[in-house]
Amino acid sequence: MSLLLSKGKKAPERFILTKKRVLSGLKHTTPSSLPEKNHARAPDPKVEALVNDLIGRVADKWTMIILEILNEHEELRFTQLARHIPNISQKMLTQTLRQMERDGLVSRTVHAVVPPRVDYRLTDLGMSLGAAFCGVWIWAEANLQTVETARQKFDEQRS
Repeated sequence: MSLLLSKGKKAPERFILTKKRVLSGLKHTTPSSLPEKNHARAPDPKVEALVNDLIGRVADKWTMIILEILNEHEELRFTQLARHIPNISQKMLTQTLRQMERDGLVSRTVHAVVPPRVDYRLTDLGMSLGAAFCGVWIWAEANLQTVETARQKFDEQRS
């Protein structure tokens, strides 16, 4: 699974953002480009709520796994998707897919055949969430040693 942070793995090609591209996007949020405190607007409550929801969604392990699997396979039936995630219950897979569909991250296509066939695929919005996650991946790669050192130092001070 390439979207997940694991040694020796890379982001899926459809999600790949080069470091240069990610960093060029960050230039728009440098301290010099931020508004001064006395001129700053209060955050839009709707945007703030969406950000909180999406952070919760990304923090949910099933969403990111489903996002990655659908990226790798483009379109899968429910049972095929379930086979790629051995530890997920049918109920949890159904709930996660419904929430992802509600958020516009996946599309669900019901085919009028017997037996019924339902396919799931990432939407453009779902693919863009994967691309956004690549920024976190790049940050993690760049800061892995620093975070590990900080954790080790913290643990040593506490023992």
